[in-house]
Amino acid sequence: MQKEGSPLKINPESSSPIYRQVADWIEEGIIAGSFPENGKVYSQYQLAELYGINPATAAKGLNLLSEEKILYKKRGLGMFVAEGAKETIMKKRRSGTLLDMIRETVTESRLLGITDEELIELIKEEMEGME
Repeated sequence: MQKEGSPLKINPESSSPIYRQVADWIEEGIIAGSFPENGKVYSQYQLAELYGINPATAAKGLNLLSEEKILYKKRGLGMFVAEGAKETIMKKRRSGTLLDMIRETVTESRLLGITDEELIELIKEEMEGME
């Protein structure tokens, strides 16, 4: 189960539904290595108790990851991280989330009259600032 790491912070004001926040948190734990392949993850009831959410909401987040083949169920034992889950998440985020963010950034830069060169320079500066 989860080692020391970033705790789940439910944001009821977020545009992202709570079940999606739960799923994203588990995905981040898998990427960080807190939930290893074939390792058990929290149950819907544990998540509900820990974070004060409805067990059905927690179950919806877990089931979403199960449908995406990131988690699998062992009858009577709970949910576990699937083989290759980290790669699946990385691929999904690269082709989905990151691409969406890039499209939004490019669209916004066009609206603001920022040239391609200026945008690339802004990205490089931001990346250097994170090192």
